[in-house]
Amino acid sequence: MQLRDYQKRAIQGVYASWDEYRKTLLVLPTGTGKTIIFSNIAKREIEEGNEVLILAHRNELIKQAQDKLKQATGLDSAIEKAGDSCLNSFFQVTCGSVQTLMRQSRLNRFPKDYFETIIVDEAHHVLSLSYQNILNHFNQAKVLGVTATPDRGDKKNLGAFFDDLAFEYSVRDAISEGWLCPIEAETIPLNIDLQGVRVTAGDFNDRDLGNALDPYLSQIAENIPENRKTLIFLPLIVTSERMTNLLLQRGLKAEHIDGTSRERAETLARFKSGETKIICNSMLLTEGFDEPSIDCVVCLRPTKIRSLFAQIVGRGTRPLPGKKLLILDFLWHTARHDLCHPASLLAENEEIAKKMTEIQEQTGGALDLTQLEIEAKGKVTKEREEKLARDLKEHKAKKRRTVNPLEFALSLHDEALQTYEPTFPWEKQPPTDNQLRLLTKFGFDQNEIPTKGFASMLITRCISRSKRDLATPKQVKLLERYDYENAGMFTFQEASQLIDTLAQNGWRREAVVC
Repeated sequence: MQLRDYQKRAIQGVYASWDEYRKTLLVLPTGTGKTIIFSNIAKREIEEGNEVLILAHRNELIKQAQDKLKQATGLDSAIEKAGDSCLNSFFQVTCGSVQTLMRQSRLNRFPKDYFETIIVDEAHHVLSLSYQNILNHFNQAKVLGVTATPDRGDKKNLGAFFDDLAFEYSVRDAISEGWLCPIEAETIPLNIDLQGVRVTAGDFNDRDLGNALDPYLSQIAENIPENRKTLIFLPLIVTSERMTNLLLQRGLKAEHIDGTSRERAETLARFKSGETKIICNSMLLTEGFDEPSIDCVVCLRPTKIRSLFAQIVGRGTRPLPGKKLLILDFLWHTARHDLCHPASLLAENEEIAKKMTEIQEQTGGALDLTQLEIEAKGKVTKEREEKLARDLKEHKAKKRRTVNPLEFALSLHDEALQTYEPTFPWEKQPPTDNQLRLLTKFGFDQNEIPTKGFASMLITRCISRSKRDLATPKQVKLLERYDYENAGMFTFQEASQLIDTLAQNGWRREAVVC
């Protein structure tokens, strides 16, 4: 199977990361071939003589990993699940069930060095006790975590376990390069009151959600489009069944499916063929279900967990010619402000996501998420830079010789540097002596460099600018003191000439002819 360019870069990134770290993370959107990537990594590992364990937490994902491994590489694999075991197997790759391997009695069958490489599918679950039991047992193995979203609802960042981010491919990039379909979001002006819904284990309680939704189901059903192939997610089986009945009463071709349904395969086959237009489910199809013809997703299971929301919407993002995915978003009325919206799929941070949602709700109609993000990011960046400029005004007036890193980031309009927060353990360490010496040469105040990760990013920026013959941090600081706009865009030579002219004119800007 021919790998795409970003898939090749992802594999290169993993091995570059493993050269330095034992536990690394790979982030790619749902539908961009994560399984194909780690299947090729598994093949390379067994070619190097390593035993490989692929961990998954659902039967569908275990079967999917087996099938894609065979399809992509021609390799067969053993199973470690319930009555099946990989022990004494001929195969060097094992697809294992977390629910089976987490048991100490099962782990005790394995020497701690049995697997040299562990690949964790849906790695946003890795901090849970079940996964940690397994990973702590095989604590010498290299670990690759693969996920669409490197965060969790309980705010435990995956940097608490992984040492590094090997490669990240964004939804935005996947859409622009044609590997995912364009996404539109439409706000339905129906206020659904969630203020009485409890939060359990970091997310909204399913039973409370079902009760809160019940009075609105008839109105919601009236807003489900008739001419799209639609997947609807609901919190409870009884809620999903009621929604299905309401849609049938409208004359729509709808079916319900859940984990106890005896004819699941037949129901999904009718959906695939188009005989059924709408599938309602109680969170059954969030992972491992691929149907490219889906062009509308309705999430009636509001969540605070971005990884869950991304999985839900990801069921409809696979491309087809001319396809645009529509996400219907309702006005969830809640006292909390961390509810996931379609904006959460593309936004780099919560600030941009909130601005996108604000614009979306004010504008109305179906809006392209990519264009919406560009508009929101521009507004947020402008607001942030204006505030940062005000905060730094007093600092700049002191005419200190050293450069403040945030002031420099503002000069470059560098959002990543302005908003940087360390994630992985190495990033949180103090800056090294070598980093501080180098940054001092660039003109920065050592006391303004809090962490190794920030120092690394700042050094990368400075070296890149030097290679492109752009103005140095000291030059930028000096020119901005004399009110030169966009000083960060000047070349080294242009900045030198302006500074020489300033000096010749007694450091009076008004005497300078630009």
